[in-house]
Amino acid sequence: MALPNYAYFKGSIVPYGEAKVGVLNHALNYGTAVFGGIRAYWNGDSEQLYLFRPIDHYKRFLSSAKLLCMEFDNTPESLTKVTINLLKEEGFRCNAYVRPLAYKADEIIGVKLHDLQDEIAIVSLPFERYVSNDTNAHVTFSSWRRVDDNVIPARGKISGAYVNSAFIKTDALRSGFDEALVLNEDGHVSEGSAENIFMLRDGVLITPPVTDNILEGITRRTAMELARSELGLTVVERQIDRTEVYICDEFFMTGTAAQITAVTRVDHRPIGSGQMGPVTTQLRGVFEDVVYGRNSEYRHWNVPVYV
Repeated sequence: MALPNYAYFKGSIVPYGEAKVGVLNHALNYGTAVFGGIRAYWNGDSEQLYLFRPIDHYKRFLSSAKLLCMEFDNTPESLTKVTINLLKEEGFRCNAYVRPLAYKADEIIGVKLHDLQDEIAIVSLPFERYVSNDTNAHVTFSSWRRVDDNVIPARGKISGAYVNSAFIKTDALRSGFDEALVLNEDGHVSEGSAENIFMLRDGVLITPPVTDNILEGITRRTAMELARSELGLTVVERQIDRTEVYICDEFFMTGTAAQITAVTRVDHRPIGSGQMGPVTTQLRGVFEDVVYGRNSEYRHWNVPVYV
């Protein structure tokens, strides 16, 4: 993967090689940082790069920062403007991924959250698929459990918490799977390693509630709205038992990086017919039209970069 050319660092856009922190950096040593992920989609017909729902992403980003006692004068709108300027500097004419990071910048020994310097950095780079097998993913249930809200809140993208995801993902990949599903401490299905999850049973789309230690995903919210308004589905938020997944009709995962990833096999058991189902197929098509700015009804979610 090629490195970015530029970074927003300490209040200005600089060459990426100049955006550096020391090895004693607090966030590096203690995981005291939060991050985000925002997609930008290149529409070749209109010669435009569209940021998808950046205001919503930055609202969550700043909420995540608040969990770590960070205080910024930045707003979702000001961070969106910075991101647009950064993407213009990169000059992308392809799909891209934006990674904002808020971090404790002090170089000290000692774990705490208060009385520390808070900084924001943003980078962007070309990006396509996160799960390479996104129409036919084979997943497993992880032996690891999802972090609990009273341990490290999963609703915020807290950097240190993603060691939990790393355990989950590495064990799954080394066992020959594309991804893993993880249970919370109550034994209910929570998420993938870094994705929200949905299952279809008897025509009803079901996803875990935000109180089951899940990330409050922007793509999750998008999928729920599109499923209701465009596909006419009933969408229910409730707890999901592990064995329900084995017998459901369709299953997919959502995330900024993963987009809408179809799961067709779990622990060597086929989901439905063992191929991507019609609802997932239709929802992926609707989602693609929306994020590329081809559906005028949802154009308010698309922020153009090149004006």
